[in-house]
Amino acid sequence: MSAHLRTALELAARAVPALPLRAGKVPFGNCPGCRDNACGGRPNMRAAGPCRCPGICHGWAAATTDPSVIASPGWAPVWRRAQAVAYHPGGAGLTIVDLDHAEALAWARETLPATKTVTTTRGEHWIYRGAMHSVNAVQPGVDIKSTMAYARWLGPGTGTMAALPDVVRALVVKEPSTVRPGPHAISVPARAMGGECRHRTPTYLDRGIAMAEQRITAAREAVHATVYRTFLAVLSTHGRCGCLTDAHVARLFTAAQAKGESPRHCTDAWTNALTRLGL
Repeated sequence: MSAHLRTALELAARAVPALPLRAGKVPFGNCPGCRDNACGGRPNMRAAGPCRCPGICHGWAAATTDPSVIASPGWAPVWRRAQAVAYHPGGAGLTIVDLDHAEALAWARETLPATKTVTTTRGEHWIYRGAMHSVNAVQPGVDIKSTMAYARWLGPGTGTMAALPDVVRALVVKEPSTVRPGPHAISVPARAMGGECRHRTPTYLDRGIAMAEQRITAAREAVHATVYRTFLAVLSTHGRCGCLTDAHVARLFTAAQAKGESPRHCTDAWTNALTRLGL
């Protein structure tokens, strides 16, 4: 058994989702069937285990706490090529403040409450108990790594882990706002050609939203992937002309939540679809 595989199994035993890193300290790439997360990702980003793909897939989302997956024959070739081990902080209910240089460290010591720290090649990881969105460059040399992110495993660190403070959560205020149902229309890029959008005819738009609701409601498996693909389809058709309102989005979110999706997963899927389309 390789040292990296042993480390991954030790992390999994402590409920820390682990994954292998290849040369360059980056995750292994998506499988062809899920290139660029075309399948919408896993049903639950906090759950253990990869998506239903052969081998390692989805980069950080391949992190798992299931030893039967980590030590499976399908993963064996990957561990032989692995150069390091990483983990999914958000999946373990953690947030890392990644400090990359001396100025960032000085800022953290003046601003953030003391917590467990891990020395990195360029600075330190300050680890807090609690998960949040991951955002890069919240301050010069400061990244937030939690949900939908990975961090290289560099040992248990020193000090006592503190609860995630509001001052760290407040660092993401510069992050682009996500679209949530509400009383106002959604802001999306206008059509370059101008003029009245054809989607504003009630029958065209309402029929599209109704079909999207039906598609979500009819899902019997892979609900998260179905929700993501449906959001992507709606935004591909209606997302560039300003005809979607929060009432339409609320209908889609309601259908998804009726199938067991949480409000957060709905928001994440919608935001990922916006990002995929460059909206």
